[in-house]
Formats: sequence, C-alpha cells, structure tokens
Amino acid sequence: MSRFRVLCGALLALAAFLIAVPRAEPQTKAPARPAAPRLEAVAETRLLMEGLNQANFRGLERLLKQKPADVEAWTFARGQALLIAETGNLLMLRPPKNKGQDAWMDRAADMRARATALARAAGNQDYPRTRAALADLANSCNRCHQTFRVPVKITPFAEGADRTGLPERNLF
Repeated sequence: MSRFRVLCGALLALAAFLIAVPRAEPQTKAPARPAAPRLEAVAETRLLMEGLNQANFRGLERLLKQKPADVEAWTFARGQALLIAETGNLLMLRPPKNKGQDAWMDRAADMRARATALARAAGNQDYPRTRAALADLANSCNRCHQTFRVPVKITPFAEGADRTGLPERNLF
C-alpha cells in the first residue's frame, strides 16, 4: 500500500503542478509586412523646374492675362497651381547635401504655400487675388533662385516669350 500511496501522491502532485502552471500558447508569427516603400528622388531638379513649374507657370500666365470666362478655365488654373505646389513636395525629397538643406526646405515649403494660395484664389474665381498670388509665387521662386545662385528671374506677365533673360533651354 505504501507504494500505492506514493504513486497516488506523485500523480496528484503532478496533476496539481500541471493545473497551476499556465500553458504557453504556441506563438504564431504575424505575417511579415512588406517594408514601406522608401521615398527617393528620381528626376533631376532641373527637369522638375522645366517640366512642371515653368510649364504650369506659363500656362497660368496665359490663362490669367484676362479674367477667365468660364468655370473650366478657372478649374484648369487651379490644377496648374496645385501641380506647382506638389512640385514643392518633390523638391523636399532632394535637398542639397551641404549646409543649404534648411534654406532648401524653407524655400520649397514657401513655394508650396504660395502655389496653394494661388490655387485657392483660382478655386474662388477671384481674379485680382489670383493674379496677385501668381506674382507672390514668382517672388518665392526668385528668393530660392537667389539663395542657390540660379541665374533665373521669374517675371509674371512680362512681354515676349522669354521672361527670364536666358535662352529657354538654359532656364534651370
């Protein structure tokens, strides 16, 4: 009997131990998430300036020489201003590698803000404010060009095809 008692005691102790010790759940790994895409500059700054900013700025000049006559023209002007604003975001992806990074970010953010204000004025079909906002945008561009010694001056509504004083292919 004593063996029986020892065996029963051992079984009871084992049962109590198994009940008292929490069971470890098998760990299931969460499915691996793909890494978020990394933002990286693809086009050269010059291409952004010529292909987006210059083209949309000149389009705005043409549209705003006179008060746009219909909603479609105002909508198009708003879109061109927003494309310039988005270029400000793209510029922030490609700051210079030297000490000019802070100035670059400030100038790009200013351009974005000025172009956004222009888009808002165009969206409200406010002709005087839209024209003034285009001049403010040009001044923002010129401040950046001065900071980074880009030999380009933007003059809105100037006569002639070339408003920078430089050949078209050498704008930026």
